[in-house]
Amino acid sequence: MKRSEMIITLTVLAVVAVGLIINLSSDASAQSTQPQKLGVLWTSGDPEVANKVCLMYTHAAKKAKWFDDVELIVWGPSSKLLSKDAALQEKVKAMIKDGVDVKACKACADMYGVSEDLAKLGIEVKYMGKPLSDMLKSDCEVLTF
Repeated sequence: MKRSEMIITLTVLAVVAVGLIINLSSDASAQSTQPQKLGVLWTSGDPEVANKVCLMYTHAAKKAKWFDDVELIVWGPSSKLLSKDAALQEKVKAMIKDGVDVKACKACADMYGVSEDLAKLGIEVKYMGKPLSDMLKSDCEVLTF
């Protein structure tokens, strides 16, 4: 191989290597900007929404590691539904066991008279207006069902 061919070959290899490094770097930075926290605001008192949408997706998001942190907020009519439905209670307990952070709005739960029932399930019952507002202002993805 002539010296000029060798220089051209090395130059091409260097350009390809730099291109790969830039591409890998941009992929890594794109991934790091993706939301790593999911907040699910469960407001519906409909058992079908709870079973076939809200709890199913929320649990899967944690188990499949689609997000690092997954938080379920029981809010409004969902607190009443959860307090009366044993099957949903078992699903929520399994979610807690698998690492979903489950909280309930105390103001809502108090209106329905179910704060103690929810706390007995292992749910943190607290005023959630400010925490939800902070979540909405952050880089957290928030879904509402």
